[in-house]
Amino acid sequence: MRSDPVPATPSLPSRRARALALAVVSTGTLMTVLDGSIVTVALPAIRDDLGFSPADLSWAVNAYLIPFGALLLLAGRLGDLIGRTRVFLAGIALFTVASGLAGLAGSPAVLLTARFLQGVGSALAAAVSLGILVSLFPGQSERRRAIAVYSFTGAAGASIGQVAGGLLTDAFGWHWTFLINLPIGIAALLIGRAVLPAAKGIGMAAGIDAPGALFVTGGLMLSIYAVVGADDRGWTSAQTLGWGALAAVLLVAFFVRQSRAATPLLPLRLLRSRAVAGANVVQLLTVAATFAFQVILALHLQNVLGYDATGTGIAMLPAAIMIGLVSLGVSARLTARFGERTVLLGGLLLLAGVVGLLIRVPADASYVRDVLPSLLLAGGFGLVLPTLAALGMSGARPDDAGIVSGLFATAQQVGSALGVAVVSTLAAARTDELLASGHDRADALAGGNHLAFGIATGLVVAAITVAYVTLRRPARVAALPEREHVTAA
Repeated sequence: MRSDPVPATPSLPSRRARALALAVVSTGTLMTVLDGSIVTVALPAIRDDLGFSPADLSWAVNAYLIPFGALLLLAGRLGDLIGRTRVFLAGIALFTVASGLAGLAGSPAVLLTARFLQGVGSALAAAVSLGILVSLFPGQSERRRAIAVYSFTGAAGASIGQVAGGLLTDAFGWHWTFLINLPIGIAALLIGRAVLPAAKGIGMAAGIDAPGALFVTGGLMLSIYAVVGADDRGWTSAQTLGWGALAAVLLVAFFVRQSRAATPLLPLRLLRSRAVAGANVVQLLTVAATFAFQVILALHLQNVLGYDATGTGIAMLPAAIMIGLVSLGVSARLTARFGERTVLLGGLLLLAGVVGLLIRVPADASYVRDVLPSLLLAGGFGLVLPTLAALGMSGARPDDAGIVSGLFATAQQVGSALGVAVVSTLAAARTDELLASGHDRADALAGGNHLAFGIATGLVVAAITVAYVTLRRPARVAALPEREHVTAA
């Protein structure tokens, strides 16, 4: 098996240019994460204005999630081949144009087309973001700080999106949940073109495994489609099982292909790294739990405690604040002193407390007494995400940082889709069971949510177990010497 050529090594940009580059990459990440949550608040207004049927309304979300999750691996490899900066800026440009199309949509078909294009743009940008940061910040200390900033924007984006979605929809209409991306995206493009390294990558001559790309893209797309549709069709329906089985066949074919391809899309040596494999599994489990926690808690605040959409977003802001304080304030220093493994396990224990405290939240809960303590522990996510990102990128070489970044982003998207779909379905089934047995609606909803929080707690415990077993020895993040120049981005 021949190895890919290593690109030429350009000079490291100035400190100011790298700070601006970090801001651009983080802004791009924030936009893509925001778009996954900001629209959910506007769904009722979109339904009424464009005439969506109740069955089709969920596609305003799914049309974005499916291409986003399915194209990350392919986009990451493209970044290695033609340049991660090129792929990132192309993604931001497509996302920005598609946002304008969505904001001006006058029919369901136009909106769904725009949402699909937004998902493609998000995949292009998100897949290479960590790869760009690894190249721009080769020193361990500065890389930790950069990843902490990047992780904060991703972790806090969902909470910010809920607040922004409610405020924009109430004040200006649902169109502005999309149009707000235009000035942000244009600014990111202009600054990004000026400060991001314009390296060309290793070149298309290095090869892209076309069959492997088809297998993994099709498999991921069908698996996400099966998961997001299971809530309506049922987990044991012929459609869900059929699409899921076909997805499994395609993904198995993908891994078989990778073991034989001369230029694999995903070199299997990456998965033989305990740090990389363990970080991605822990990422999937953790994101599944935390996304389920965010969705179920938001539903509990609205459906059980009677909060409106804007009030729900504001009520959940303490979680975003705590994540920011921890990830930006102390995570890099703690990691430098105690190592990734120790900090990761400590953060996961805090997250177990986040969801565990909510298992017994009553139907007549007091926000200050019953909800706020859990949100204050969410700072644990500010410890978990930066250490996972560092470990997840630890197996990256200069010529494959894009695909490693895409793999990490894929684990995040698959985890979020699985967590929300599985936990929400089981919570709804428990609620129906309690209603049938004579409980009033508030108690039945609370009972379903208790089950959901219990499952989320179990997922975090599983993540702790995987982290403890696979990361038994503190892993050193693969970083270039502090003075070494940047590799191609």
